Amino acid sequence: MTAYVFPLPARPAVAVRGASSLYAVSRIFCVGRNYAGHAREMGSDPAREPPFYFCKSPAALAPSGAAVPYPPGTDELHHEVELVVAIGRSALRIAPEQALDCVWGYACGLDMTRRDLQAAAKAKGRPWSLAKDFENAAVISPLAPASAIGHPQAGRIHLSVNGQLRQQGDLAEMIWSVPEVIANLSQYYRLQPGDLIYTGTPEGVGAVRAGDALAGGIEGVGEVALTIA
Repeated sequence: MTAYVFPLPARPAVAVRGASSLYAVSRIFCVGRNYAGHAREMGSDPAREPPFYFCKSPAALAPSGAAVPYPPGTDELHHEVELVVAIGRSALRIAPEQALDCVWGYACGLDMTRRDLQAAAKAKGRPWSLAKDFENAAVISPLAPASAIGHPQAGRIHLSVNGQLRQQGDLAEMIWSVPEVIANLSQYYRLQPGDLIYTGTPEGVGAVRAGDALAGGIEGVGEVALTIA
């Protein structure tokens, strides 16, 4: 038996709606600026950009309903509500027409962002890791199997902070659809069960403070909540 210097940590996993089983997570991919309104509010021209990606580690996962501390190193923590795709079948260089066959399920997630660190990194042409990949930065609702809900192509996506609506859009407003994102990402990675894809956020992102309560949802998919402790 292999001996380790420290005990192995528990494998990050996501709850499954209506089931006791868990979806074990290996990787988290995130699509940047996949709604035109958000791209514009971040100072970009959505008509000129192919999809691009950044990653979060599975250790960044936090379940919906959690109370998490305000993260260190920032004075500008932002919310981004997103549709999350859970992969259930290996996919390498597939076409968009076959991409949905690789989806196991969907969730509603929050891509929490240290916006001031992101702005500083962008200004210097540096990676966004400090801004995007930190503890509790990938909040996620229980997964809804595609076998139960189908593959949502449209539906309201929204987020409120302390009862005040901040973000609202429709999944149909994505610049790159879920099949297109999966097909594109599979040109660079062999996607596998255990991979999550956060698919981008609509406009209206903004700062949260200690004590704030976040609540959002995606029509037909699920709801997400978070308290900044």
